[in-house]
Amino acid sequence: MGRRGPTTTGGRPATTGVIPGRYSLSVGKPDRPLPEGWRWELLTEVARLESGHTPSRRHPEYWDGDIPWIGISDATANHGRTLADTEQHVAQAGIDNSSARVLPAGTVCLSRTASIGYVVTMGRPMATSQDFVNWVCSPGLDPRFLKYVLLAERDSFAMFASGTTHQTIYFPEVKAFHIALPPIADQREIADALGALDDKIELNLRLSDTLESTARTLYRSWFVDFDSPQASGADDWPSGALGDLADLNPEVWPSRNRPSVHRYIDLSGTKWGRIGAVTDYPADEAPSRAQRILRPGDTIVGTVRPGNGSYALVMRDGLTGSTGFAQMRPKQPRDAAFVYLAATARVNIDALAHLADGGAYPAVRPALVAATPIVVPDDWALQSFSVAVSPLLERAALAIDETEILSAMRDALLPRLLLGEFEVAP
Repeated sequence: MGRRGPTTTGGRPATTGVIPGRYSLSVGKPDRPLPEGWRWELLTEVARLESGHTPSRRHPEYWDGDIPWIGISDATANHGRTLADTEQHVAQAGIDNSSARVLPAGTVCLSRTASIGYVVTMGRPMATSQDFVNWVCSPGLDPRFLKYVLLAERDSFAMFASGTTHQTIYFPEVKAFHIALPPIADQREIADALGALDDKIELNLRLSDTLESTARTLYRSWFVDFDSPQASGADDWPSGALGDLADLNPEVWPSRNRPSVHRYIDLSGTKWGRIGAVTDYPADEAPSRAQRILRPGDTIVGTVRPGNGSYALVMRDGLTGSTGFAQMRPKQPRDAAFVYLAATARVNIDALAHLADGGAYPAVRPALVAATPIVVPDDWALQSFSVAVSPLLERAALAIDETEILSAMRDALLPRLLLGEFEVAP
C-alpha cells in the first residue's frame, strides 16, 4: 500500500486516546472488527496532512491573484463537491509571505473550526484557510473514498472536537485519525458507485445554476440595461425602493402558537441562492433566532456579512428562518421573481456589504434591504417578466429538490458500503 511521508503541520503530536466514529473513522485505533481484507490504517500513513493559512489582510498585494483560496463559505456552499474555483484568490506573494501552501488537485479538505465537518475536494491547485485540514492522498488511498468517509462521519466530528465558545477539531486528534481501509480496487468500486449518484447531483446543480443565470440575464436586460423590447416604456417607470413591491419581515412565530418542530434555516446553510441545509429542532431546543415564518415566494437576504451571499428565494412551505435574514414578501405573488432578482443582484449585494458595520460581525439593518433602490416597472412589464422568468426559477428549484432525493439515496447507501455490508455490483 502506497505511503505518503510524514505530516507537514508540525505542532503537538497525535493524541493517544481512542474516540471511535460511527463508521470508518476513529481518533486512535479502535477495536471494531472489519470485513476480510480491510484494515485500520493511520490516515497520515496513507495521506500527507497539510494545514492552511490566511495571508495578511494588511497587505493588499497578497490578495486578488490567480490562486484559488478556500474559505469556510466555499465549503458550506459546496459540501461534498469538487471545487473548480473559490470566492477569494491569493497572489503568489501571499503564498511566499505566509504559511499558506498551494496543494494539488485531488486534495481533500475538511473544515475543522466554526462550521465543522464540511468536505470539499480541490479541482485544481489551491490553498486553504487555517479553518481546514487537508489530505494529499498516496496511491494507496483513493481521494474519492476518503471524501466519502469524511461525508459519512459528519455526525462524529462533534465527538472529536472540543472547546466552549467555538468547537474545534485540534491537530492532536486529526493526527490520530484512523481509517477503515479496504484494498484500493474496492475503494475505487465504492467510489464509482457513490460517484454515479454524485454525478447526477452535480448535473442538477449545474442546471439550477444555468437557469438562475438566465433569469438574472433577463432581469438585467429588462430593468438595468433597458435593452429589451419589454423595456420600451422604461422612461416612464418611476424610481423607488424594493419596499414598494414587498413587505419587510411580515411574520414571526407568536410565543403561544409555535410549531412543535422548526424546520430551521440559517445564514451558514444558505448561500448564493441555494438553501443547502435545513435542520429540524424541537420547539424547546430551537435557536433563539428561529423566529421568521417563511412562505413560498419570500426572498431572504442575510444581514450579517451580506457580501457572503446568504440569500435565497423560498420555494417551499413549512420553513422557519433566522432573524439574521431580512425577509421580503412580494405584495403581489406574481412579483416574487422580480423581488428576488432585484434584491440579490450583485450590485445590490455589494452595496449592502459596503454599508455593513459592526467590527467582527459587520451587519446591516433589515430596513436597508427594503430600501434597495429599483425602478418600479408598470403592471404590464411586471406581469410579462413573471411569465418569462418564474418558470425558470421554478425549474431551478425542482432540480435542487431532485438533488435532495438523490443525496438521500447516496447517504443511505454510503454507510453500508463503508461498513462492507455488501459488495458493489460489477
